[in-house]
Amino acid sequence: MRKETVTSAQNPKIKNLLLLQEKSKARREQGLFVVEGRRELEHCLEGGFPVKTLFYCPEIIDSSSVFELCHSERGEESLLIEIPLDLYKKVAYRESTEGIIAEVAYKSLTLEDLRLPENPLIVVLESVEKPGNLGAVLRSADAAGADAVLIGDPLTDLYNPNLIRASIGAVFTVPVVAAPSARIISFLRERNIQILTAQLQDSSLYYDVDMRRGTAIVMGTESTGLTDIWRKAATAHIRIPMLGRLDSLNVSVSAAILLFEAVRQRVEITH
Repeated sequence: MRKETVTSAQNPKIKNLLLLQEKSKARREQGLFVVEGRRELEHCLEGGFPVKTLFYCPEIIDSSSVFELCHSERGEESLLIEIPLDLYKKVAYRESTEGIIAEVAYKSLTLEDLRLPENPLIVVLESVEKPGNLGAVLRSADAAGADAVLIGDPLTDLYNPNLIRASIGAVFTVPVVAAPSARIISFLRERNIQILTAQLQDSSLYYDVDMRRGTAIVMGTESTGLTDIWRKAATAHIRIPMLGRLDSLNVSVSAAILLFEAVRQRVEITH
C-alpha cells in the first residue's frame, strides 16, 4: 500500500477525482467511479469492487480505521492519499461522510453472470433516467431480498454519484445488469420467469396476482410508462389502486409496494 499527502486543489489527482464525480464520459473512459462515505465503501468492498485510490481526511476519520479498510478484501493495493480538512470540504459532496472518498474500478455484470435461485424475484426498470429514482429502487430491492435489478435500455450511468448516494450502497449489494430490453425479455423467457408489467391499462390489482413463482416486476418511467415491447411480452399486467386524483406514484414507491407484496406472498408459504 502506497501513501501520499496532497494539500492543493490543483493537484492532478484531486482534479481527476472531481472529473470522475462530474463526468460520466470520464468514468467510462477510465473505468473508475467515486464512492463517498464509509458505509457505502464497506458495501463496495464486500461486493468485490477494487478500490484504486482512497482519499481520507485525518481530522475527520482516524487513520487506523482507514488502514483497516485498506487491508480488507480488494483494498490492499489502494493508493492512500491524506488530504486536509479544507481540501476535503472542496471535494466531498457532503461533509458528514466520515472523511473518506474512494476511486473504484468498474465491475460490470452481464445477464449470463447472474446466479439466480429457484423462483427468483427480479426488478426490471425500463429507461429510468433519474439516478435518485434508480438508487431508491435499489434500496427497496435490497430490503426485499430481490435477486437482481435489470435495467432495460438504460438512460443513466449506473455509477453516477447521485445513484450511489441514493442507494446508500445498495448498488453494490444487489446484482445490477444493464442490457437491451429485447435481450432481457429473452433471458426471462428462457428461465420461465413470469413478466409482470406495472401499467394502468388492461391490468389486474397487484395483490390478485401470484408472485410466488419466478417473477420479474417491470416498471417504466413516470412520464411515459412502459413501451410496447414490454407490454406485449408481459405474462400479466398489474396495477396499484389509485384512490386519489393522481394516476401514478413515484417509481421507487411503486417498486417497494410490489416487491413487498411478493415478499408477503412468499413468506406465507413458509408459515
